[in-house]
Amino acid sequence: MSGKRISREKETISKMIALYETQCPQASRDPGHYQALNAYADKRLDKCVFGEEKPACKQCPVHCYQPAKREEMKQVMRWAGPRMLWRHPILTVRHLIDDRRPVPELPEKCRPNNKA
Repeated sequence: MSGKRISREKETISKMIALYETQCPQASRDPGHYQALNAYADKRLDKCVFGEEKPACKQCPVHCYQPAKREEMKQVMRWAGPRMLWRHPILTVRHLIDDRRPVPELPEKCRPNNKA
């Protein structure tokens, strides 16, 4: 079960992907591709090691996306981000505020063992 912050992140990502899919001329893939990308992002958010204290993904020390999907998501966000201000201003402002949150310390379960 996800909290308010994770739910808001999911909604923001969903809106960004939908905007990119419908408006971007380069988004010539089938609609199922973007539904799968959105489902992948939701799954990654559900499994975030930071939970409700998560930093913005671009500042996160744990890269939980596969490299190809991470690059694709960056492309979606780069294109949709500036346009989100006009379509979904409240979500955009809240996302920008969340982006300024400090990066929390890595949870104990994710730290590498420093045994020599």
